[in-house]
Amino acid sequence: MSKAFTKEPDEDLEADLEEEAHELPKGTKNYITPAGYARLEAELKHLLTVERPEVVKVVSWAAGLGDRSENADYIYGKKRLREIDKRIRFLTKRLGFAQIVDPTQQPHDKIYFGATVVVADATGQEATYTIVGIDELDPARGRISWRSPLALALLGKEEGETVTVRTPSGVQELEILEVRYEAVD
Repeated sequence: MSKAFTKEPDEDLEADLEEEAHELPKGTKNYITPAGYARLEAELKHLLTVERPEVVKVVSWAAGLGDRSENADYIYGKKRLREIDKRIRFLTKRLGFAQIVDPTQQPHDKIYFGATVVVADATGQEATYTIVGIDELDPARGRISWRSPLALALLGKEEGETVTVRTPSGVQELEILEVRYEAVD
């Protein structure tokens, strides 16, 4: 049977699922810190001015070699070009409706976007979290999305209050020990 009539699995399925996971519900603002916005802007610029032109050059060279059906440089280059173009569209869309919020300019009376919050669980173990945009989350550094269950529980609260958060390991009570606003790098 000819390979032309067989359906290949969607190789971009994983990338599609990852992008969908970062989608915001319709009408939701895309809050982001100034540093987060700058990082996304720098990535977009790099893709447009460095990566994409390099891949286009390789694809053009490979296309000039003739038979494209078994030309690995051409096939891989076209696939990489589709990935880059998809990321460019994603970043352009994301930056287009981003709302930059500078944590240092937030009111300091309650927990808002950009706050760095120190909490303690029932055992007294402390943890520090900074509430950032969905494109900036970094759990290893304590950066949580403002859409996460923990951040949603903390938003609008003050130092000294206790919040209840549903986690994979069960319901936890967290006491808010400190709230501060500082520039996010």
